[in-house]
Amino acid sequence: MTLHAASREALSFAEARLDEVLGDAGADPSAVGEELLSVVGLLTREIGLRRAVSDGSSDPEARKRLVRSLLEGKVSDPSLRVLDAVVGNRWSGPRELVDGIESLGQTALLMGAEKSGKLDTVEDELFRIARILDTEPELERALSDKTAPADAKRTLIRNVVADKVDPITAVLVEQVVARPGGRSVASGVDKLVGLAAARSNRSVAYVKSATELTGEQRERLAAKLGQLYERPIALHVELDPSIGAGLVVRVGDEVIDGSAAGRLDALRRQLTG
Repeated sequence: MTLHAASREALSFAEARLDEVLGDAGADPSAVGEELLSVVGLLTREIGLRRAVSDGSSDPEARKRLVRSLLEGKVSDPSLRVLDAVVGNRWSGPRELVDGIESLGQTALLMGAEKSGKLDTVEDELFRIARILDTEPELERALSDKTAPADAKRTLIRNVVADKVDPITAVLVEQVVARPGGRSVASGVDKLVGLAAARSNRSVAYVKSATELTGEQRERLAAKLGQLYERPIALHVELDPSIGAGLVVRVGDEVIDGSAAGRLDALRRQLTG
């Protein structure tokens, strides 16, 4: 998500309001997250409404009244309070406002997972779904097809994950499928993996291994990477026999290739260089 200065400021204010709202006793972060994402769907469909609520030249109070007139009784009071903070501020454009609400919805859902003690589970499920999409190009193409109806793509991903994942995971993935934002669905889901890890103040290490790692090996690798990057590391391991032996580790944009295939490629480059 790329935001201009005004939108970054507006989102920061809305994030603070979200924290405040969800800190109230009885607030359900997951329910608020789902409601905010439903508003994203509404604004995506209704171009005129999207422009009206993001028009920085209009009266902020009028924009709040417009949203409440449409949504009061359909979404909860906590969600309306967050939306007041969103539309009451100036955004750089309609698309960025909708992106901001989507980000808030995803954050609320991850807060719900954290509150219920399921954040690690959701993070791992998101990682596994992203890897399925990486290895199933036809599925990725179908889900990324901009001409296909969003509801059809949601149905397709539901058939894939069905009852195999936590409901929060399913909602998050369906949102990426419905609104991929110019990226592959796999990369969109991987972004959610990073957001989930960040809630525990961790960075994500994507690891390819030729063989299954034991629990002890995973712990040692996570500890070494934590020392290297000077922060806690969330380790996500994918089996890949094609690398021959060793490991390939990606943290952010940095790749540490300790695989046999990687060493052979390096040797070939040296010989042909």
